[in-house]
Amino acid sequence: MNVETWASVGVSLATGVCGAWAARAARRTPRQEKRDDFTAITDRLNGEIERHAKRIDLLQRRADQAEERADHADRRLEGAMAAVAYLIDRVRGLSGYIRSTGMEPPAAAPIPTAAREFINNDM
Repeated sequence: MNVETWASVGVSLATGVCGAWAARAARRTPRQEKRDDFTAITDRLNGEIERHAKRIDLLQRRADQAEERADHADRRLEGAMAAVAYLIDRVRGLSGYIRSTGMEPPAAAPIPTAAREFINNDM
């Protein structure tokens, strides 16, 4: 083997190495790798955003249902208070009528302690 052959082999090897490096550089640039990382991160974040949006929707529905239940309970409580006020007024009216006829109304049962703070009763 002469010098020209060795030079030819060396140039061929250098050309092959440079060609492989150039092919890799052309295929995957650092910019492309960053773009791929950005795409992966963006996809993952979009998934997390969708998951959180579903969770927020669920919590909003639960809050709306709780608000509806509270409104319903408030309406029932207002109705119960009106009924109690009506009954107290009715009992006072009947007691007054009985007294006006000269009779004495029957003794009232004791007021439960839970109801005492809500009823101002002087019968």
